[in-house]
Amino acid sequence: MSASDEPIGSERATRRDVVFMTIAIAVGLPWLFLRFQGYHGDPAIVAALSGLAIVGAAFLLSWAAEAFEKDVSQALALALLALIAVLPEYAVDMVFAWKAASDPTQASYAIANMTGANRLLIGIGWSAIVLVAWLRFRAHKVTLERGQAIEIAILLVATLYSFTIPMRGGLSLFDTVVFAALFGLYAWAASRAESHEPELVGPARIVGNLPTTKRRFGVGALFLFAATTIFASAEPFAEGLVESGLQFGIDEFLLVQWLAPLASESPEFLIAILFTWRGNAAAGMRAMVSSKVNQWTLLIGTLALVYSIASGRPASLPIDGRQAMELFLTSAQSLFAIVLIVALALDWRGALALFVLFVLQLVAPWEGAHFWFAVAYVVMAIGLLLFDANRRAAFLRLPSEARLALSGSPMAAELVAEPSPTPSPAHPESRVQSGH
Repeated sequence: MSASDEPIGSERATRRDVVFMTIAIAVGLPWLFLRFQGYHGDPAIVAALSGLAIVGAAFLLSWAAEAFEKDVSQALALALLALIAVLPEYAVDMVFAWKAASDPTQASYAIANMTGANRLLIGIGWSAIVLVAWLRFRAHKVTLERGQAIEIAILLVATLYSFTIPMRGGLSLFDTVVFAALFGLYAWAASRAESHEPELVGPARIVGNLPTTKRRFGVGALFLFAATTIFASAEPFAEGLVESGLQFGIDEFLLVQWLAPLASESPEFLIAILFTWRGNAAAGMRAMVSSKVNQWTLLIGTLALVYSIASGRPASLPIDGRQAMELFLTSAQSLFAIVLIVALALDWRGALALFVLFVLQLVAPWEGAHFWFAVAYVVMAIGLLLFDANRRAAFLRLPSEARLALSGSPMAAELVAEPSPTPSPAHPESRVQSGH
């Protein structure tokens, strides 16, 4: 390409990126118009239009997060992205928790929705990142950045604490304090991470190349529009899918636990897959891990708070036997997943194990199957630590690496900034692993 051709190519790329951004905004407008007009029509139409709005918002969020990296660290940008992307799940689950104050049957739906969302996130979301990396670049594993030891450590503490909840028969305001503190620590750690100059492509480049003031305004506008769209679409999308499913005779409890979370998790999945497809699998996995930290700390912690506010007094959200088992299974899956990535990499074997076990426990027909799946998760996690020396060393090293990254020392900055392994432009697998 000659020098004279470059501006033409750049201009065409810019026009194409503007078209993509316009389409992403436009697909959400029909639903937003109907939503604020109070539309309550065919559930299938509601699900379709609100679903399109969520897809468009997911693209906008991914571009805004990339451009935001010019002002803050990737860790903080992706933490904010994960928090906004998980808004649909928050909205749906808080509705169930609020209704539970006047209708006790809704309490089981709140727990079912939360546990289903968490297990989907790991069983489908984490596995999908490795699958997409393999399909796109034939990469056999996705490597996390070393600074993510902080996120994994916080996730481990939250998981170990969560094992105590089923034994206490409810989610209390004390749990809210514990989980909120863990989320606050995670957000603080993300804000301290080193920032770097990102390589922007596509629509993110349009926003990122603006002057500083305009760029920050543009990023804020994209975040605000996408968050508004997701918040306005989440509950109708989930309810539209549930009502459509009921028309076909599908059990309502299963819809609440699986179909509604699958719908509300779609922005997170789409954003992470977009990052991975563009060769930034490290950012895609970081977004997925950030979402898990969000949902396993702030989301579960807010249920008791919302329930208490709706009840007009401090109260514990009750957990019946079935939901206690669902929580135990979710905690066990989380523990197994943490052990799989504690060495800061998830390979195809680990991803396949997460996916296959998730599908099997989903379709297991016999009574009591979830208990044995939970036991299997815990046994496998312990087995990996006992018989895999490298994984055991990484697990034992996790507290010190997390403390080092939190300390803000020069060594900590180097630890957070250094990806592992070092990327090699000649090998697509290492490029995907390192996020470049």
